Amino acid sequence: MIIDLPGGAYTLREPVTWPVVDAPASSRVVYAAAHVVADPLGDNTPGSPAAVDWDATLRFRRHLWSYGLRVADAMDTAQRNMGLDWAATKELIRRSAAEARSFGDPAALVACGAGTDHAPDAADLGAITAAYTEQLETVQAAGAGVIIMASRQLARVASGPKDYHQVYGELLGRAERPVILHWLGEMFDPQLAGYWGSADVAAATESFLELIHAHASKVDGVKVSLLDEEHEVGLRAALPAGVRLYTGDDFNYPSLIKSGSHALLGIFDAIAPAAAAALRALDAAEQSTGAEAARNLALYDEILAPTVPLSRKIFETPTYNYKTGIVFLAWLNGHQDAFAMVNGAQSTRSLVHLSEVFRLADQAGLLADQELAVRKMKALLEVNGL
Repeated sequence: MIIDLPGGAYTLREPVTWPVVDAPASSRVVYAAAHVVADPLGDNTPGSPAAVDWDATLRFRRHLWSYGLRVADAMDTAQRNMGLDWAATKELIRRSAAEARSFGDPAALVACGAGTDHAPDAADLGAITAAYTEQLETVQAAGAGVIIMASRQLARVASGPKDYHQVYGELLGRAERPVILHWLGEMFDPQLAGYWGSADVAAATESFLELIHAHASKVDGVKVSLLDEEHEVGLRAALPAGVRLYTGDDFNYPSLIKSGSHALLGIFDAIAPAAAAALRALDAAEQSTGAEAARNLALYDEILAPTVPLSRKIFETPTYNYKTGIVFLAWLNGHQDAFAMVNGAQSTRSLVHLSEVFRLADQAGLLADQELAVRKMKALLEVNGL
């Protein structure tokens, strides 16, 4: 099958059929950060309250669970701080946790972000702590696990590490079960520069580790999205026993997971079938020895290798616009009827960028129905005058 893309004709590869495995991996704890599906008939113009297609949004979470992946919800992949307002976020948390009950324990299957984005004018530590607490209690009431997100308001107000320790210490004291702490780098959100009290990464890491060691019993793990493999490996080694490192590195995830990191990744929204197959190979490798272990590790590498160029394209600068590529692939693969996003964010990537995402997704074997994907790609090109 051939399609004319910007830059020339492209011949699609032979299709790939991925096995559906509904049991989670045994060697790693893995979350896919899930996007929300916008209502194509809703007013999702920039600045408008989010209008969500709840049926398609929940159907996509069932798709992720069907591959044995946990779901990280109401995170930056779901456009927190980029169009998903608190009213829609609360509904998303409630609905996702309720939907998870059909598959098992919501606290094990879905973890949701708790932040301060509904209080943009919070101007002191007390107001920030109160805002965090409201969202924390919302997630806990729904029965989901908690991910404490980085706060733009705290980054603006905090004068140093002690302020972070004060706010997070109070939150961890209110947590009903161990939580995941999220360190989101400024490439994902420029307003989070200097998080943990310093613009120097080494000093910020020292502050972060001090907090974790002081509250280790309340910390399930840390999700780190700094796109720095060497830093992540060093941080992982410095964590207290029993505290997981969830990689958020959408550039270097294959090697980081193989070397011992768990995962909480936006790219797994788009590559769930390949991720699940690779994790099964990793499970088999860690349960075997010698030549068999080597074969399974080679299979793990073989499956994930072609997903890396795709991920790097989707997450290219400006990185925070990666959600557009994630939603684009969900549309191509028939998980939603329209290439539409809350806040009109489908317009934040160029047609040339999206065409390259199409090509790289095909090369990774991640166009579930090539004929459907080609029809949709041709329609997008035509509406843009090509």
